[in-house]
Amino acid sequence: MLIPEYYRAKNFPPGTTPVSGGYLFPHYRINGYEIFCIVSDGLGWEHVSVTVRPRNKNATRCPTWEEMCWIKDQFWEKDKAVVQYHPPEAEYVSQHPFCLHLWRPTDQELPRPLPIMVGPKSALKK
Repeated sequence: MLIPEYYRAKNFPPGTTPVSGGYLFPHYRINGYEIFCIVSDGLGWEHVSVTVRPRNKNATRCPTWEEMCWIKDQFWEKDKAVVQYHPPEAEYVSQHPFCLHLWRPTDQELPRPLPIMVGPKSALKK
């Protein structure tokens, strides 16, 4: 896992590992917004929660696909796979209505469908 120390929130309580903590990214693509992440690792998982919010205010929307991809690249190498889980409804834990999460197991590779099952690579480019 990559650790973008420059963006670590200085006034955020420290976690139990060198990775854990808060990270604040001034968002350069959307004027007036910033991305706030809470990062943890432990119990076999690396985890990043992602919230996009107006500066100094609460979030009013979920992160976009592009924002989640950008954050993925800040915390993991490009050749690593991470997932966004959709658990059974009985297991939902929602502490913030506009927060999304990225997960990566530390003790195994994530199973993935074959690329041909996802679609042509050219369809993913704008």
